Amino acid sequence: MDIQLFDTLPSTQAYLIEKIEQNILTAPIAILAKEQSAGLGSRDNEWVGGKGNFFLSFAVKLEDLPIDLPLHAASIYFSYLMKETLMHLGEEVWLKWPNDLYKKKEKIGGTITKQVNKTLVCGMGINLKNVQNGYASLQSEIEAEKLLQAYIESIKMFPSWKQVFSGFAIEFELGREFLVHIENYQKSLMDACLQSDGSLIIEGKRVYSLR
Repeated sequence: MDIQLFDTLPSTQAYLIEKIEQNILTAPIAILAKEQSAGLGSRDNEWVGGKGNFFLSFAVKLEDLPIDLPLHAASIYFSYLMKETLMHLGEEVWLKWPNDLYKKKEKIGGTITKQVNKTLVCGMGINLKNVQNGYASLQSEIEAEKLLQAYIESIKMFPSWKQVFSGFAIEFELGREFLVHIENYQKSLMDACLQSDGSLIIEGKRVYSLR
């Protein structure tokens, strides 16, 4: 995977999407910035911050994704691979459905995905060292570039959705006491039923992780 490093960008996600749409950049490629001033988060929120934190967007071709991966579950898939990467680097983190990285009971990062033509663009923000965006931080000694290199190695393996889901299904239970945003409402995960495609049944309605 090609890697481009920047001292600062308004948004790694917006930058990468624009360059792909203009056919200037093609997948597989990763964009990492030391600082981000107008980053994109879930539900049109911003994800910004200064040096020391992790601001990544990367693109992969749809044809390279695991054949059994439901595209609407991509945020779960890539978030879980990042969770596993951080765990291997000694950090105690877990994934709350569908795209939030947590340390104990505090959010430290998240993921968004978007399909652009025949490419999937995935953006990640993680508070490695500094508290930003109203969330906690890992207060970790891990450097952003080291984390990116380790994460790329896990992506290259492209484990099956079945393999990732089997791990996430166990971890899903950690989020039972939390709320999740669904159609501009907050819903409890206490009685949610996780489906094999990554969707949830909440109050009799199927909900997908479209982030």
